[in-house]
Amino acid sequence: MESAEIRRRWLSFFEERGHTVVPSASLIADDPTLLLVPAGMVPFKPYFLGEVKPPAPRVTSVQKCVRTPDIEEVGKTTRHGTFFQMCGNFSFGDYFKEGAITLSWELLTGSVEDGGFGLDPERLWITVYLDDDEAERIWREKVGVPAERIQRLGKKDNFWSMGVPGPCGPCSEINYDRGPEFGVEGGPAVNDERYVEIWNLVFMQYERGAGDGKEDFPILGDLPSKNIDTGLGLERLAMILQGVQNMYETDTLRVVMDKATELTGVRYGAEHGSDVSLRVVADHIRTSVMLIGDGVTPGNEGRGYVLRRIMRRAVRNMRLLGATGPVVKDLVDVVIDTMGQQYPELITDRKRIETVALAEEAAFLKALKGGTNILDTAVTETKAAGGTVLAGDKAFLLHDTWGFPIDLTLEMAAEQGLAVDEEGFRRLMKEQRDRAKADARAKKTGHADLSAYREVADNSGATDFTGYTATEGESVIVGLLVDGVSSPAASEGDEVEVVLDRTPFYAEGGGQIADQGRIRLDTGAVIEVRDVQKPVPGVHVHKGVVQVGEVTVGAPVYASIDVKRRRAIARAHSATHLTHQALRDALGPTAAQAGSENQPGRFRFDFGSPNAVPGSVMTDVEQKINDVLSRELDVQAEVMSIDEAKKQGAIAEFGEKYGERVRVVTIGDFSKELCGGTHVHNTAQLGLVKLLGESSIGSGVRRIEALVGVDAYNFLAKEHTVVAQLQELVKGRPEELPEKIAGMLGKLKDAEKEIEKFRAEKVLQAAAGLVESAKDVRGVALVTGQVPDGTSADDLRRLVLDVRGRIQGGRPAVVALFTTANGRPLTVIATNEAARERGLKAGDLVRAAAKTLGGGGGGKPDVAQGGGQDPEAIGAAVSAVERLVTETA
Repeated sequence: MESAEIRRRWLSFFEERGHTVVPSASLIADDPTLLLVPAGMVPFKPYFLGEVKPPAPRVTSVQKCVRTPDIEEVGKTTRHGTFFQMCGNFSFGDYFKEGAITLSWELLTGSVEDGGFGLDPERLWITVYLDDDEAERIWREKVGVPAERIQRLGKKDNFWSMGVPGPCGPCSEINYDRGPEFGVEGGPAVNDERYVEIWNLVFMQYERGAGDGKEDFPILGDLPSKNIDTGLGLERLAMILQGVQNMYETDTLRVVMDKATELTGVRYGAEHGSDVSLRVVADHIRTSVMLIGDGVTPGNEGRGYVLRRIMRRAVRNMRLLGATGPVVKDLVDVVIDTMGQQYPELITDRKRIETVALAEEAAFLKALKGGTNILDTAVTETKAAGGTVLAGDKAFLLHDTWGFPIDLTLEMAAEQGLAVDEEGFRRLMKEQRDRAKADARAKKTGHADLSAYREVADNSGATDFTGYTATEGESVIVGLLVDGVSSPAASEGDEVEVVLDRTPFYAEGGGQIADQGRIRLDTGAVIEVRDVQKPVPGVHVHKGVVQVGEVTVGAPVYASIDVKRRRAIARAHSATHLTHQALRDALGPTAAQAGSENQPGRFRFDFGSPNAVPGSVMTDVEQKINDVLSRELDVQAEVMSIDEAKKQGAIAEFGEKYGERVRVVTIGDFSKELCGGTHVHNTAQLGLVKLLGESSIGSGVRRIEALVGVDAYNFLAKEHTVVAQLQELVKGRPEELPEKIAGMLGKLKDAEKEIEKFRAEKVLQAAAGLVESAKDVRGVALVTGQVPDGTSADDLRRLVLDVRGRIQGGRPAVVALFTTANGRPLTVIATNEAARERGLKAGDLVRAAAKTLGGGGGGKPDVAQGGGQDPEAIGAAVSAVERLVTETA
């Protein structure tokens, strides 16, 4: 029975018995304590905790789950995996023990013809909690399981809780006897390899108190409403129904291993090491597809790091199996074809999933090539020095420069018999993060002690921001810092940080830059405000300089912002919201905001996308934005609860933390986002939005830069002027310009090819003369020389290979030619097969030459290239090559 059929039967069985079918929740957990959904009951936690009313008294689901704590064990055993599906049936105050037990038995032992799974009742063993006499009696009397096949286990094995005070209760597990070939008899209490748990029934009937571990907590009493939470591992049942040894041989994983075998020629079952790699590939590729399908993209933090880690493990294990080129697309397609039977959205979203996976593979293959060389060198040096631990700075270099997850470095080092200084690596990572945080904090605080700001907040409370409705107003100075130190007063010319009790100045946040303006005192003193930050929550710190007079704490002031500048920023911020929504409409919800900056008249918007956005899509997005402007939609802001905002479909803004009450900015019927920034009142106020283009700023992240209002108009006016100039130059109408310019460029390219061909022919004309000049060095034909300056590396390489090919008679030959390009020396050296048999390798010879030139180089034994800093040393480099040939030959 295929996995898709197992899933279908499960849902049909319970739906026919009054259960509401709930689709699998996303693997991205809607729980701040979890990165990914690790268990089937996680989406139902709010119902069990009484936080939310359940959709029905009886529900059923097949939930996608990912667990990664033992990721390094995946493949080494056949029991560890990262992705699995948990079939569950749940009762919220409806049926209890008898209902759960009888339903489970009916489904497992019912005939296949009647919609059951057809398991032999004689092979099913039951475990119950030590003192759960009720469950034991139901199994024995209602179901008919013999007492000898019912075993009682303790709290560790047969009692469930969430690990925190709340609902808990005893469990009853159903186990399948796989037969004597899997170990000794005696039931699950003796051998869990032979007696495999397939279904766990949790009877939530008690409330637990605080305590540690799975056993050390008190039972406080009965729950007011008893619930049922069950979980059956789909992969484990598939293993039994398909008659295979382990989950890797089930239909949804075996096909991936078969494809890996097809791509590498390595057969499963031939050798333990390759079996491990095949299992890693099968598990990790399937998990990757499911994660990408739910919107996860590779990254260096959180769930993005989980995806990157498992994808890179899969790609590397394919390399270990002998794959030499890209393989991910073929593997991903197999997973989509197989899992798509259960999750059709994978087939619908195939293109996006492939794009994300292929981009990560390409990035890693590039990193793997360079990083592996660095690692191999570090391993060799460590072993040569008698060490057994790879230095933390080497691991950090691999992570920081080549994108090697530390887990991959640990794994590759272990394969070569070395440990890794993880503590040193973590220390360097922490130092890097601390530096980044310090830089960001310095911008926010000007290196002032945060305690000074906290003291102001403690004494005067949070700053009252009036800027949503006002651009100026009266206030009082409640805090003053000069050079980062609290001060009662400041004089003309002082750089100051001022805290007001209320302010119209917007502090930088949510992608919007701070307001600028002036603070005036009754005494005539003036502070020019250049920046506003919130170094501690609730406190607006106005940074500026005292232009005139003296400023004192407690003085009444009049604060006013630069209104023209604010309006330009507001236009940019509203345009950002429109761009975000238009992109999501064009690319889907994965085009989520990853950063933004709103400045006067311009903005940049970062968003998730695995590859470049086609020009046609960018044109459509820009058109859609400007269409919205012409509709003159009102822009409104409303404060509401976070739950209400989510119900209304508001999109959360990047980098913001939200409390119970949030501000939602709505643009007509087009856009709705959580946002604390300032905006226009109507889209018509934007005038015009011009997208300048988009580019990559990191793996899976793109950036759009754009102009708004007058800035957009000025840009288009300049473009019009340029077009007019081009018209004059090429004598054509605007619509003819692309074709005419393309024709000119084509002719120019053809001319460049002719020039290149002539130059190459001229260089190769020297080949015959160079062959004539060959020296005999201990039986080796050695050709050395310096060709004209400016010869390109490609031309030099062609000449060296041409000379090598002209040396006949099977003589060992070494050709080493030099030139100077852009003021720097360059060399290419080649050897033939006869010379390599004498131990002469081009890479060794190039390193000797390049060292003399003050540089470096390398390559393959037959041809290598190097360079340096000192053109005057070419003669010495030639001598170095000749010496090494003499010594080696």
